[in-house]
Amino acid sequence: RRRIEKPRILLLDCPLEYKKGESQTNVEITNTDDWNTMLRMEEEYVENMCMEIIAFQPDIVITEKGVSDLAQHYLAKANITAFRRLRKTDNNRVARATGATIVSRTDEIQESDIGTGCGLFEMKKVADEWFCFLDECDEPKACTIILRGGSKDVLNEIERNLHDAMEVVRNVVYDPKLLPGGGATEMAVSMGLRRAGLKVVGVQQRPFLAVGEAMEVIPRTLAQNCGVSVIRSVTQLRAKHASACDEMDKTGVYKPCNIGINGKTGDLVDMEELGIWEPFSVKVQTIKTAIESACMILRIDDIVSGSKKAH
Repeated sequence: RRRIEKPRILLLDCPLEYKKGESQTNVEITNTDDWNTMLRMEEEYVENMCMEIIAFQPDIVITEKGVSDLAQHYLAKANITAFRRLRKTDNNRVARATGATIVSRTDEIQESDIGTGCGLFEMKKVADEWFCFLDECDEPKACTIILRGGSKDVLNEIERNLHDAMEVVRNVVYDPKLLPGGGATEMAVSMGLRRAGLKVVGVQQRPFLAVGEAMEVIPRTLAQNCGVSVIRSVTQLRAKHASACDEMDKTGVYKPCNIGINGKTGDLVDMEELGIWEPFSVKVQTIKTAIESACMILRIDDIVSGSKKAH
């Protein structure tokens, strides 16, 4: 059956075929009746397993091991759809989505092991391959996203982008703070450091100015990627943030300046209107890593070469 509504799903971790001996065994038969008896014993073993499954009236049986032709015959007669050789990780996800419990032996199946959380089972053909869909699950704790692309390289790129997007959502859930993108945050930090550096006298002023100048790399790179004039764009962006800081100094009221560079056109726009936001935790970690790397390089006072000179 290729479409079942409200299916009863049974997940197994055992093979639905005759169990082979763990060690090599030789059997000598002198009578043809004994051969028939052995074949019948194998068939009865498989039949008993299938009858133990059929007794619970599942609609779908999924196992991580193999399913023999004889077992498929018995299950098909009982109008049961069987899937074989599912990966362990996929079987665990099906269990989390449908509420089923993975059973290791057919004689240990209980009614509570049957998964009834799936609302619709369907077999669909996507391109040249058939896929099994378990949709409309009640409170699923696992799901699958199907990605399609023209080539393997495109597909790998889509997968990496999806993974990055899911990590961004995870970071926002754990630390629900956002900052404007497009270089607006970096330019605001840069202006703050420059103004703080002007209040410091002597050599200690230099680190403030150096870090402030380094923060402008992000908006400068964005402008460069757009193909616009880098010097003009960064200068205009710096002037916008400087005027916002001047206004804050006069009025004493902090008004955030969300002006950044549009990554497509290169224009200066309000990131709040454009809808470009970045996680706070990522920004903080980026700045921490950059400063730690700079400190590590400054601590290196000599380089010892490990290569031998050629004679």
